Amino acid sequence: MQFKTQLREAEDNWEKNLKTKISHLETENSVLKAKINQLENEAKEMKDEAKQMKDEVKKMKDDLQRKSNQKEKDDQKTKDEILSLRTRIQQLESSDLTRQQDTIKQNQKNEKIEENMKHLIHKTEDLENRSRRDNLRIIGLPEDHDKRTSLDIILQEIIKENCPKILEQEGKVEIDRIHRSPPVLNPQLTAPRNVIAKFKNYQTKEKILQAAKKKSFRYQGTTVRITQDLAASTLKKKKKKQKNTNKILFHIA
Repeated sequence: MQFKTQLREAEDNWEKNLKTKISHLETENSVLKAKINQLENEAKEMKDEAKQMKDEVKKMKDDLQRKSNQKEKDDQKTKDEILSLRTRIQQLESSDLTRQQDTIKQNQKNEKIEENMKHLIHKTEDLENRSRRDNLRIIGLPEDHDKRTSLDIILQEIIKENCPKILEQEGKVEIDRIHRSPPVLNPQLTAPRNVIAKFKNYQTKEKILQAAKKKSFRYQGTTVRITQDLAASTLKKKKKKQKNTNKILFHIA
């Protein structure tokens, strides 16, 4: 009886100890599960962080690659622009050189044309003066004289008054034509128009011209000048030359 009681107590203690151990094991198991869950959560968080870091690294890598590609494009664009500018500069330099050459050629042509023009003008002037070689110009003859008497008669009277020997030697001086120049009177001008006389005999004209160079001719109390009839351009040159000579003489004096 006592043995049974002891056995029952031993069983109860064993059962009690077993339950206690089971309870401890369950508690430890719960703790372990909690730690496992915590570790799993931490592992998940680490995995998520690793993924995030990987994504960020990939993003940074892609961004760097994109920037590198853009830089290469920009560098290539800059190189192309520099090459284009160099090509343009070469074209401009070539064009400028061509223009300079064209300008030189054009200037040479212009100089040649100018020389030809001067030659033609000189030749024309010479021909005009040759066509006037038989002419004399009478300067200073008042306009009212030829209103009363023809210019032909007036010229004969001028010759008779100033160089009568010519008339004695040759008789009446033959005149091809004689007229005022310009033909139309300008009322605003006070000086009388010149008279142009074309002689039929060149030698007679020269005798009268030489006589006029030796002394002043007069006609009815008025001094008149007798000169060789020249082209307007030649007269202009002579006046300019005389003006320059007068300036030089003035400064010397």
